[in-house]
Amino acid sequence: MRRVDFLVGQKDFSTLIAEQFMQQDVVYFSPSVKAQSIAAALTTGNFGSVPIVNEERRPVGIVSEFDLLKAVRQGKSLNDLSAAEIMTTPPVTVLPESKADDVLKILEDRHLIRVPVVDEEGRLVGMVARRDLLHGYLQAQVPDKVWWM
Repeated sequence: MRRVDFLVGQKDFSTLIAEQFMQQDVVYFSPSVKAQSIAAALTTGNFGSVPIVNEERRPVGIVSEFDLLKAVRQGKSLNDLSAAEIMTTPPVTVLPESKADDVLKILEDRHLIRVPVVDEEGRLVGMVARRDLLHGYLQAQVPDKVWWM
C-alpha cells in the first residue's frame, strides 16, 4: 500500500514526494544469498530488481533481472553465484523527501525501473518504481470528492 492510494482531491504531481509513492514492504537480500533465490523471488514477486543490504539494512548493491540473465548468458550457474558477485554497485538511492520529478528524472536518466528509498542514516525504508509514480500521477488527478459521497 502506498500513501498516494489515499490522496483526496487533485494535487500537483510535482509537489508529491518519494515517501508518498514508495512501497514499504520491500523484499531484500544479503550479499551472501544465492542468485538462484533472487531469481525465484523476482519471478514469483513480479518485480525486476531487489536491493542487497548489509547488517544495518543499508543498501550495498542491487540485483536486477539483467544481472541474473547476464550471468546465465555467460554460462554461470545461479546456484553457484552470490548476490555480491553479480550485484550492481553502488546502488542509486533516493530519500523519502525527494520530489516526484527528481525521482522520475533519476529513473529516466539511469534507465532504472525501481530505486531504493533510504532514510537519513542510509537504511532501506522502501522502493519506488516507475509504476508507482504513474499510479501516483493518476491518483493526484482525481477531483475532490463531494461531501455526500
